[in-house]
Amino acid sequence: MLGRLATVLIMLVMSQTAFPQTATAKTPSPDLLLYDKPARDWNAALPIGNGRLGAMVFGRVDEELLQLNDDTLWTGGPRDWNNPAAKDVFAKVREAALAGRYKEADELSKGMQGPWTTAYQPLGDLHLKFDHDPAAAKDYRRDLDLDSAIATTSYSVDGVTYRREVFVSHPDQAIILHLTASVTGKISFEASFTSQQKFKTSKADPRTLAMSGYVAVRSDPSYVKSENPIEFIEGRGMRFATLIRAVANGGTMETSDTSLKVSGADSVVLIVTATSFNGPDKKPDTQGREPMPIATAQLDAASSKPFPTLRDAHLADYQPLFQRVRLDLGKPSLLPTDVRLANYPTDRDPNLVALVFQYGRYLLIASSRPGDQPANLQGIWSKDLRPAWSANYTLNINSEMNYWPAETTNLAECHEPMIRFVTELAENGKTTAEINYGLPGWVAHHNSDLWRQSAPAGDYGHGWSGWAHFNLSNAWHCMDLWERYRFSGDEAFLRDSAYPVMKSAAEFCDALLVENPNKPGELITAPSTSTENSFYAPNGDRCGFSIGSTQDMALIRDLFTHVIDAAQLLKVDPDFVKRLTDRRLLLRGYRIGEEGELMEFIEAYKETDPHHRHLSHLIGAYPGEEITPQSTPDLANAVKKSLELRGDDSTGWSMAWKMNLWARLGDGDHALRMFDYLLRIVGTDETAFKGGGIYPNLFDAHPPFQIDGNFGATAAVAEMLVQSHRRDERGRTIIDLLPALPGEWKEGSVAGLRARGGYEIELGWSDGKASSLVVKNAIGKRAAPAVVHVNGQSIDIELDAGQLRTIDPGQPPRK
Repeated sequence: MLGRLATVLIMLVMSQTAFPQTATAKTPSPDLLLYDKPARDWNAALPIGNGRLGAMVFGRVDEELLQLNDDTLWTGGPRDWNNPAAKDVFAKVREAALAGRYKEADELSKGMQGPWTTAYQPLGDLHLKFDHDPAAAKDYRRDLDLDSAIATTSYSVDGVTYRREVFVSHPDQAIILHLTASVTGKISFEASFTSQQKFKTSKADPRTLAMSGYVAVRSDPSYVKSENPIEFIEGRGMRFATLIRAVANGGTMETSDTSLKVSGADSVVLIVTATSFNGPDKKPDTQGREPMPIATAQLDAASSKPFPTLRDAHLADYQPLFQRVRLDLGKPSLLPTDVRLANYPTDRDPNLVALVFQYGRYLLIASSRPGDQPANLQGIWSKDLRPAWSANYTLNINSEMNYWPAETTNLAECHEPMIRFVTELAENGKTTAEINYGLPGWVAHHNSDLWRQSAPAGDYGHGWSGWAHFNLSNAWHCMDLWERYRFSGDEAFLRDSAYPVMKSAAEFCDALLVENPNKPGELITAPSTSTENSFYAPNGDRCGFSIGSTQDMALIRDLFTHVIDAAQLLKVDPDFVKRLTDRRLLLRGYRIGEEGELMEFIEAYKETDPHHRHLSHLIGAYPGEEITPQSTPDLANAVKKSLELRGDDSTGWSMAWKMNLWARLGDGDHALRMFDYLLRIVGTDETAFKGGGIYPNLFDAHPPFQIDGNFGATAAVAEMLVQSHRRDERGRTIIDLLPALPGEWKEGSVAGLRARGGYEIELGWSDGKASSLVVKNAIGKRAAPAVVHVNGQSIDIELDAGQLRTIDPGQPPRK
């Protein structure tokens, strides 16, 4: 639940004599991250999470480190971020932009800004010190099994084999650490907490160590130069409490104000809890809940459950989500994952791509569960008081990309936090639309945070127009709502939740439009941006603002289309439908430039960075659906030319976006080429590659780490195998199978991918052609009519609840 207060970390330490392996030499798991040494740094540690609580597991021999996060631990609190002066400034900015005085509009827009957004914060570190010499350790192994969501470390010292299993249980809201040794009486360690926050530790009772504290009220963005970027005020800001309890069988136990020691035990139970947050509209210092009583209650409840019960509950909850989709692209490898990354340019291991695909699904399950917060720029895993870009919700591409794979890869439940976030953001955005613009509907801008900030960030004049004043994240995030409906067919959701938010966003966008002074009758936005890109005005000025950018027009056209479709389906608002239908016809259309590219700005301005990472003018091709090779071949060719001009190499998430675009264009080989760039291993030493790619733990490297690249890559693989964004002349969903299959993937299979209209696909292929096909109803009611395109055939399909249809893709369909 959004108002859930407690974060529980349960660590169970129990002895056993058997050591079941996650994967053996005979049966390597296709979904395994494997390493032969401890994590050298944070970008090699293994992430675990249950949606709300996360940890990075380092797998050290002498001192295990779990870096802890809680998705509700942020600086600041709800506040008045709107700017009453902005409305008058907006009129002046619009006047300057329409007159072509773009630089003046840039400068004036600073008067519209509100505060910086707040920053996501690390909770602290859990240290487990062992009397084990790393130099004496043998047979070291560290892995993360995506199928079980369990991270395991094992090694031998002085003839004793030690094993640690770590996972985070969603049903029990717990991180569980299971320690075993092959010889009884060998479990000894000292547990302690540290934190970058203001904290203290104390002995809560003879077997429990407590940590309590509070986070900063302010953490300036990492890109801001400041003499005092972080501000702590005692009695202000988010508070937290963390407890660790040991229940030992055998051995001895000692607790002080600084540590908890266990010596010579056969089995030990350690339970850790942490709590904070009371909702996005509650001030954490004056309206937040007292954390310690809640932490204690959670601790008592969780400690009553034995380890097998907790592990079974975790697997019963997690595996039905993860195991919905299977992807086989080749023989699994026994090599360590970092070695596979290093070898990929020469051995072209296709199963490494499959691993990255499933890793993205794992990360979404681990960072976005119903009732929790949506995944931020780093999911839920962040170690810095000033994380990159505040680890906030960046609404001009990154937060959208986080959820591109949610529906297609069969994780609709994990979409819920973002759906709820958008509806809550819309409530705040209504006030911002009224105060900052004097317009109806709702608006949000480039950044948001735990508190659902809707006003433009920039610290009242320190932000740049090219990012601070992007004001169509409302339209972009309404795609989440419409996609949720298209995949589920849930009319109650559409009527009660999605449509009101979509309609309100359309009301803002409709009121935002003005007539193009250079082409009477044409509707444009003024001012407008093409996210974070800039151009040279005719007088040589570098400008972020223009008018009627391709990005703006694509987003508004997409929103109007979906609102019209939704209203007609629900049989509501005929007058509004007519207005949007009429106004949609007047929106500035796409233009193709002299080089055959899709123009980004309203005129052929010279870009300051021709290889810019953002591809905002291509939204109509992906994630939008307006531009396709089948229906708009000229525009699709212009998208291709734009991609060629931008170039392949870029930041991690940008390359993931390009993968999806190439897949939508039907070019699987180029999409796979983008994977080649993404799978470049990024290091931290001075001689290592530091560009866009992937870290040893498979985290996406912007650099630094941004999780959107992981999610974008997962979405791209799904797009290469199944697409369902098009409709035929009868309005039926077109399900294209293997629309962008790379030539290298000669044989393979996938099961569980979702298609719009309510379908699930199980598909095998050989020599680049589909060899087996099962289409299932996935929504519990009659699915929408669809037509399946496979091996040059078109097969009509419409399935009732519970139905499936097996199709021989090599045979003509029976009429």
